Amino acid sequence: MASTFSAKTFSGTVGIVPALDIETQEKFDAVVKATSGVPGVAGYKLGLTSVLRHGLKESMRRVRDLTDLPILYDHQKAGPDMPDMAKKFTALCAEAEVDGLILFPVAGPTAVDGFVGEALKAGIAPVVGGEIPVADYGVSGGGYLLDNALDLILERSVQGGADHFVLPAHDAAKVTRWSRWIAANVKNPLVFLTGFGSLGGTIEGAFAAAEACPRRFAIVGRLITEAKDPAAAATALYEKMQALEATAP
Repeated sequence: MASTFSAKTFSGTVGIVPALDIETQEKFDAVVKATSGVPGVAGYKLGLTSVLRHGLKESMRRVRDLTDLPILYDHQKAGPDMPDMAKKFTALCAEAEVDGLILFPVAGPTAVDGFVGEALKAGIAPVVGGEIPVADYGVSGGGYLLDNALDLILERSVQGGADHFVLPAHDAAKVTRWSRWIAANVKNPLVFLTGFGSLGGTIEGAFAAAEACPRRFAIVGRLITEAKDPAAAATALYEKMQALEATAP
């Protein structure tokens, strides 16, 4: 029997995506239950803490018992692999009914083509990134990747049809440059910003820097999941976004 799976899409122009990198199932359930009905919470990011414990399909079943919102799967980070793994990986993600895949195809152009292309074929949104908020990630900071690696990945992924992207929020100048390029080259793009709180990003700074792309969502982990009141924390972050929207020219 053919699959009836149809990926869910993110609605609205701004919103919060809680990152469910949570150690216990009890806390995982509590955070989703507390936030899934909060205005501005647009979806969730599922990570390896749940998937390594239960498997991807079972993790998706568990989160689907709690919410109908879109689910991004972050394989920490999928894409830096042999290109022929893309078809196998995306097939399993489609079987689990994941709505979007965070991809870091730093292995080269063929990895970009493979992982972005196979995700699109599977009906899953490829959410393309390539940089994290770590000081020694790029060559200039002592790391191993070119400082312009994400620029190259973005360009190649757009050629392949990607229109969802994930950017580190801590460097406003970079976010501005990437967002302007995306807005100039992609019709109706969606940008996820990540790395808030202790990782250096702020809602005000990142969302202002990414204003070239009207559809902006914040992937937020500990600021919500470690809060005494996750619903109140999500609400406060969303109110900051709304305030920025109200003052935008």
